[in-house]
Amino acid sequence: MLSVVGLGKRHSGALRPLFSELRLAVGSGEVVALVGESGVGKSTLLNCIAGLEQADSGEIRIGPDALDMHRLDETARAALRAARIGFVFQAFHVLPTLTVAQNIAVPLLLNRAPPAEHGERVESLLRRVGLAGFGPRWPALLSGGELQRVAIARALVHRPALILADEPTGNLDPRTADEVLALLLERVREQQAGALIVTHSRHVAECCDRILTLTPDGLECAHPAGPSQGGRSHHPEPHGGEPTSPPALGRGLGGRVVQ
Repeated sequence: MLSVVGLGKRHSGALRPLFSELRLAVGSGEVVALVGESGVGKSTLLNCIAGLEQADSGEIRIGPDALDMHRLDETARAALRAARIGFVFQAFHVLPTLTVAQNIAVPLLLNRAPPAEHGERVESLLRRVGLAGFGPRWPALLSGGELQRVAIARALVHRPALILADEPTGNLDPRTADEVLALLLERVREQQAGALIVTHSRHVAECCDRILTLTPDGLECAHPAGPSQGGRSHHPEPHGGEPTSPPALGRGLGGRVVQ
């Protein structure tokens, strides 16, 4: 679903790159956690993958035909993002002039899904994230945790090939966080999508198939420690067997790979 090769990014005026020669992959049905200290570049990496920020170098290939996000112009990047990526923003980015239901339906409108499908998909996801009956409400009346769940439902509604989530459980209470995480994992498995989740939560990271740690020297990759702590035993497998996962990758400027 996702292949990143040789990715580099330097902020204007910085003495050294934020990251350089990063390499990672996310396979169909695979959920990968991205962890690291604040300010190391995790959100910037997600934004580059989604085409929201322009990387300085490298390839970002998404989907079965491996279109390179980095090589596309702004219009083509927006079209690819709308069709293939579901993005859960840390700051929600829920539109205040649209109702909850209208916000969630935005990706369906962008992808010209049949209008008859909108209501059913939106209501189904509202139930799954614990917001049944919230469709007509305005975002200004919602709490931070409720806005987070709206953002998650919006990222899933068009059944994207790749889910990018920046702290998707950061504003949720533990019970709701577990429910939302279970929904994310379930949708990835069912749809054979891929997911890259930025998190500071050890619990969330250990429920993923692999954990990438972004450091100033690059990426380190490890698998969760075992069934008692996380990994595949915490979420359902897709029908038809194990998800297809690529080899553990991750190398940056002097970075090492931990198997």
